[in-house]
Amino acid sequence: MDQNRRKFLRGCALAAAGSLLAGKVEAGRGQGAGETILIDPEPRFDISPYLYMQFMEPLGVTDSSVDAAWDWEADDWRKDLVEVTRDLAPDVIRWGGLFAEYYRWREGVGPVGKRPVFRNYTWGGIYNNRVGSGEFVDFCRKVGASPLVCVNFLSGGNPRFYNSPRRERVGDAGEAADWVSYANDPDNRERKSHGINEPYNIKLWQIGNETSYNPRGFTIEEAARNTAEFARAMKARDPSIKLIGWGDRDSRDGTFWAPRMLEAAHGYLDFIAMHMMGQSPRSKDTVLQGLEYQKDPAKAWAELNEIADDSEKRLTEFKETVLSTGAEVNIAVTEGHLGLKPRNACPILGEWLCGVFHARMMNSYQRHGDKVAIATAADFCGTRWTVNAVMIQVPGGISYLMPVGSVMRLFKKSNGKKALAVKKAPGELDIAASRTGNTIFLHVANKSYDRSVVTSFAVERGTLKGGRVLEIAPDDLRTYVSENRPDVFSPVARKIESGPGFKWSFPAGSVSAVELEIAS
Repeated sequence: MDQNRRKFLRGCALAAAGSLLAGKVEAGRGQGAGETILIDPEPRFDISPYLYMQFMEPLGVTDSSVDAAWDWEADDWRKDLVEVTRDLAPDVIRWGGLFAEYYRWREGVGPVGKRPVFRNYTWGGIYNNRVGSGEFVDFCRKVGASPLVCVNFLSGGNPRFYNSPRRERVGDAGEAADWVSYANDPDNRERKSHGINEPYNIKLWQIGNETSYNPRGFTIEEAARNTAEFARAMKARDPSIKLIGWGDRDSRDGTFWAPRMLEAAHGYLDFIAMHMMGQSPRSKDTVLQGLEYQKDPAKAWAELNEIADDSEKRLTEFKETVLSTGAEVNIAVTEGHLGLKPRNACPILGEWLCGVFHARMMNSYQRHGDKVAIATAADFCGTRWTVNAVMIQVPGGISYLMPVGSVMRLFKKSNGKKALAVKKAPGELDIAASRTGNTIFLHVANKSYDRSVVTSFAVERGTLKGGRVLEIAPDDLRTYVSENRPDVFSPVARKIESGPGFKWSFPAGSVSAVELEIAS
């Protein structure tokens, strides 16, 4: 798309928006003129208090992540990271990932000087255990998030840890149960011997990580048997905890593990997990790799929307599989991000070109919120990976949100407690709706690369009396974030003036949170 043409179209959109605010838009001006967003105000289901998750994992030499997040001079978490994360406001932060295959939790508790170091088998380098259970829970408390812990699930059956001399990295059901007791039992002697009298009260626990992805790891039957053993042992220590089992596809034959896991651990699992990985382009001549997207941003935009469509289908298929079991469990998307080449570090993820993709993913999770209770669109924090929600400047400096983090912050902060249905809307808008009391919230992504969408708002069996729009809408979709301009994607608040139809223009490529007040 020629940049001069894009600027011209942007100017038209801004002009239309000005007319809209004055209630003077004429039919035919702007894409979708005269169309209405019609909302059914009747609540459909409760939106989970855990829907917006972040994911913390020591990534060794691959991305400094946890090591970079620690202030070694103050011997505490970096204040800039704490402040940015508190503003991001995640409901949950998860500890684990592939790292859980060889993590032994007892090495990360007790006196810091006595904690052993060990090899980070997946991500390279040495992990020093300065951050363990207590420090992780402390970070969660500082930022107002619930901790979620991923336990060592017999190393996922990975043969590299069953063979000497790595056998000592394998954690069994007894070790996982002991971790529950250490964290939650008010009278746990081991924790108290470390000078920690009050329990951590960790309520969310995941049994293993991506267990079906390793063709040399557990078979589905081995995983089912061991999941049941772990679940029984862990809930015996604290029946109030919520357990997450693994249910995604087998890398060998493509079948979902969820039905067998839910059958084997019937009554013990509260969530079944999948990971939204492999979100990749359809086309063999894709521009979504390296710097190729810069030659044709419009094609990159179209490909990102295709990936969002495919991801929605994948989530729907998993949800239908879980529903078919009849099990009273919810879905936990405990990892998920846009995986482009170069792996985890594609530069497009620092530009607003990817903003609408991220918004569509979070909208998808919320629309499926009758089953999806935990979800994320990013990894959490680090120094290099562009799939992170938060980038940390090293060796010192600031922490700031990547585009995906800005979208998640916007939607998390402006959201209702009850999901609503959108009965009608312009086709180029991707929308998730919710409400709390007399306030309706819309999460709106304009899928068009170069056209604004003019629309109005209406509520069935109700009357609107006003509202506002919190909008991220850079004039140039190639706008990028960096430590030199960390607030470039901060939303701008605009008032919706009362008038016929409550009309609005959503700029091309914009992501918005709309707040509408219903008359009592």
